[in-house]
Amino acid sequence: MSSVPMSHILFVSTALFFIGMYGLFTRRNMITMLMAIELILNSVNINFVVFNKYLYPDKLDGIFFVIFIITIAAAEAAVAIAIIINLYRSHRSIDVENATEMKY
Repeated sequence: MSSVPMSHILFVSTALFFIGMYGLFTRRNMITMLMAIELILNSVNINFVVFNKYLYPDKLDGIFFVIFIITIAAAEAAVAIAIIINLYRSHRSIDVENATEMKY
């Protein structure tokens, strides 16, 4: 059984990161921007797991960081979705460009 080279996994992680950055900067919908942020966080998680596996296979430091990031991402998603629902109820739009026209 052969192992996947570290460079291949880092390439996939880098691709996920830049897809997330592209989605964050080009989308106007808050839901798709939230999904782009989740892609970025998942690419960071892949990096932590890969570096932990290849550089320090006896330690679990990278795994602890991944668990912490997953917890923070879940809390961030719950709060962001609550804010998006509240904005949609009050302004009938979740478009980011309409947010500059909103009067509070």
